[in-house]
Order: sequence, then structure tokens, then C-alpha cells
Amino acid sequence: MKLATLKLPAALSALQIGERPEPDVTPGRVKVRWHASSLNYHDYAVVTGALPSVDGRIPLSDGAGEVVAVGAGVREWKVGDRVISVFFPKWQDGAATLDNTLTMTGDSIDGCAVQYSVVEPQALTPMPAHLSPAEAATLPCAALTAWRALVVECGIKPGDRVLVQGSGGMSIFALQFARLAGAEVYATSSLPDKLERLRTLGAHHLVNYREDKLWGETVRRLSGGGVDHVVDVGGHSTLAQSLKAVRVGGNIVMVGVLGGLEAPLHIGRLIARQPRLRPIAVGSRAMQLDMCRGIELSGLRPVLDRTFALSRLVDAFLHQESGRHFGKIIIDLAA
Repeated sequence: MKLATLKLPAALSALQIGERPEPDVTPGRVKVRWHASSLNYHDYAVVTGALPSVDGRIPLSDGAGEVVAVGAGVREWKVGDRVISVFFPKWQDGAATLDNTLTMTGDSIDGCAVQYSVVEPQALTPMPAHLSPAEAATLPCAALTAWRALVVECGIKPGDRVLVQGSGGMSIFALQFARLAGAEVYATSSLPDKLERLRTLGAHHLVNYREDKLWGETVRRLSGGGVDHVVDVGGHSTLAQSLKAVRVGGNIVMVGVLGGLEAPLHIGRLIARQPRLRPIAVGSRAMQLDMCRGIELSGLRPVLDRTFALSRLVDAFLHQESGRHFGKIIIDLAA
């Protein structure tokens, strides 16, 4: 079988594409044939050394495939079931804890940049029936983060005003979930063509943050006093403007650090706005089950960018690094 592994010191040039024998299923576990994966910023951080790893780690948190063998004692799955991976396989339900979030697929344990894996039964959930493996491979990290941000943390409802930032996979999922909830969506990007594509996905108000350095104030003005919910992806580069954009008592959910790990905060504005400032990391398996049910019932389809063969994984990460993508970058694990 084909797979990608990371050699230390971590760097894109240290990614190696190779082959090894397929693993055998063991009692209490499930063997999965992965068909597709997708790239997240977290994966990029692992393979470039921004997050610590170990020599020989198989990267990529997201996978979609089918069960090809079931070990003795497993009752939840059968051969032929279409499944997707779980980002935190030990976080089944309830609140996040240190113990249940230390194990991360493609980070502290091997990920999905491989054609076959043997995993714990609880490390999988069913794939939404209407999605292809490429589409379903976008769900475990980006989609679940957006779902948790808006549905779980914010309790989004019809008529709410939501600000999403940029055109990466998570932000587009946030836009799609907000529209499904009947919310009014404000979206930012730095490129006119991407803004227009965000409009076609249902964004009501568009702001070019490259041309408008005070885009947070613009969003506050357009929304008549601030939006109810902000999904903040940039950290250092966006949090100050997110604070300007949110209404008094609104929600800012911090889901990313694309603009840097440290962000200055205007304490006076923070006190005046009184927002619920909530940093999150993906979500539990129970949240993923709820999300997949919602996606299946609504017929939502993820927005895909380009597809790369596993043998071109480095090129895929370089495409991600360039920022030219719109939606999710797919890795074809059969190629």
C-alpha cells in the first residue's frame, strides 16, 4: 500500500511517499481502506514542524473510505460501511478534557495519508450517504470546527447575523451552516473573485479586507451595531477587527491562528463589548455524528478546490501555502 510519512526535522521536503504491507485487522479493531483525504492548516503545521511530531508519522487528520475487515468483538461496523475519521478519537462526548484531546489523528497518532489503516471502532463515524469520498473527507476537521462554532457554541438561529472570514474550507463551511440556519452572513476576503464566489454561496454582505483596513467597523456599520457571531480564523491579524465587528454581548469563536499566535486586545473595548470570547479546537465524536446527520438531511455539499494524488502531497501543501485555494484541497489516496 502507498503512504506518506514525515521524517524529522519536519519540513515539506521531509515528506516521503513510500510503500509498506497492508496491516492485518486485530481483535476489537477495524480495517479501513481510505479513498480520500483533505488538507487543513493543522496538517500544514505538523508537516512543516510548527507542531511537534515524531519520525515516521503518517500525517493528515481527515479521511473518508470504507470498512474492509472487522476484528473479533466489533459490533458497530460491518464490511462495506462507508466511514470518515474522527479528529479526537478519545473525545467521544461531553466536555473537552486534557485526556480526551491529547490524541489527535495525523498528529499524536498516525493519520490518513495512507491507503489502509487499522483503527479503534470509535475513531470512525458514518459518511453522509449523498457525499462522495472526496466530499466526505472534508468533514472531520474543518466542517466540524464550523459546526461546533455556530451550532454548539453560539446556538445559531434564524435571523442571526454571522461574520465569516476568508475563503478557506472552515470559513466556507461556516457560511454554509449559517445559511442553513437562516442567518444573515457577512463575509470577508482580499480578492474580488473570491468575494463574488462567496456571494454565490449565499453571503449577503461582502467586505474586501485588503482595501478596507477597518473592515470590523464596516461590518458593525452594515449590521446596524454589530453581528451576533464572529468566527475568527486569524488570531493576531483579525481579533482586533472581530472585536469591533461584534455586537455588545455577542459571540467571538476563535478557531484559527492563521495570522499569528499572539494578539493584542483593547481591554476597554473588550469590556465595553462584553463578548463571549470562546477559543475552540474541532469537536467530539458526538458532535460529528450530529453534524453528519444535519448535512445528510439538508443535502449540503462541501466546496472542493483542486485534487492531488498522494504522490503529489508536497505540491498540494504548496498550493495550500499559496492561499490561492477556495474551499478544500483533496488528496486522492488511490492515485
